[in-house]
Amino acid sequence: MTYLIVFFTAFVASLVLTPLSRRLSLRWGVVARPGGRRQHEGLIPKLGGIPLLGGLLLATAVIYILVPPQPGTDDRHLLTGILLGTLVIFVGGLLDDRFDLPPWAQFVVYFAGTAVAMAYTVFIERFRNPLPTGTFWQTGFLSLFFRLDAPEVVLLPWFIWIVTLFWIVGMLNTVNFLDGLDGLAAGVGTIAALIFAWHSYRLGQTTVAAFPLALAGALLGFLPFNFAPARIFLGSAGAYLLGYQLATLAIISPAKIATALLVMAVPILDVAWQIIDRLRRGQSPLRGDRGHLHFRLSDGGLPTRRIVLGYYAVSLSFGLVAIFAPTPFVKLVMLLVLATAVLALLGRLSH
Repeated sequence: MTYLIVFFTAFVASLVLTPLSRRLSLRWGVVARPGGRRQHEGLIPKLGGIPLLGGLLLATAVIYILVPPQPGTDDRHLLTGILLGTLVIFVGGLLDDRFDLPPWAQFVVYFAGTAVAMAYTVFIERFRNPLPTGTFWQTGFLSLFFRLDAPEVVLLPWFIWIVTLFWIVGMLNTVNFLDGLDGLAAGVGTIAALIFAWHSYRLGQTTVAAFPLALAGALLGFLPFNFAPARIFLGSAGAYLLGYQLATLAIISPAKIATALLVMAVPILDVAWQIIDRLRRGQSPLRGDRGHLHFRLSDGGLPTRRIVLGYYAVSLSFGLVAIFAPTPFVKLVMLLVLATAVLALLGRLSH
């Protein structure tokens, strides 16, 4: 019952706040205009981050009142850090929505949010060994980065900082680029959040499970206004908030890193491909264009709703694989299969 209260608090708050946010966005002139990588018609409000944050904050208050902290854990400390980092990243996103910050300034925002998470010890420190044998992690070169503590692989202290920074900033960038078609990022984010909540609950993380559930509720309250044809966009504040939440919520349970990689595999691989392709062509990897997979499919004539629903289906399917896969090795194999398929499709569309 408590989880339902958390979910519906976020859902109702976001559902009520989204029309208000649309009006504010139009009144203040914070709108997306056609051009560049976006080919929508007319002026679309882009303060979609406000209802997401509102729903998340109200649901968080409910969590702190109704969900007792688990004895012997530091979940509340970690989650407080995630919440504060979310506020930092959200404010930076609002500035970008209003003033169209250059890429370097956006990365300053990314690093500031990551620094807050790290200050509250939100780190990637270990992960389940996905290989049948542990000897791989004990080879000379890899031993500089990892050590084996069966059944887990533990990152060495100096490498923890680099991997955590790369993960959070990478996820922020991935969601920001994914937000290119109506309802795409918000819908995929909803699926990821629900999978995270389910996975956390199955792992016995009763406090942690409530937070992705709150995120899912806020996203579902927003999605009816964002699905094609969109009446409001996530904007940078909404995309930053979503990317940061997914990145950090995945960290606080090592098993969910693999889950996040499977649910978000298509957009992660797409961003990696585009960065490499832009560098190969002598272009800035930080500038958005219509080279991303969802844009290529749209430019090829596929309807927006069909593309978006296809992304939903893939994310949900591989999220369920992450939940029910009997071993980490099976997850690794499925990730490699999906990666091969996505990269082959991107390669074909690039010619």
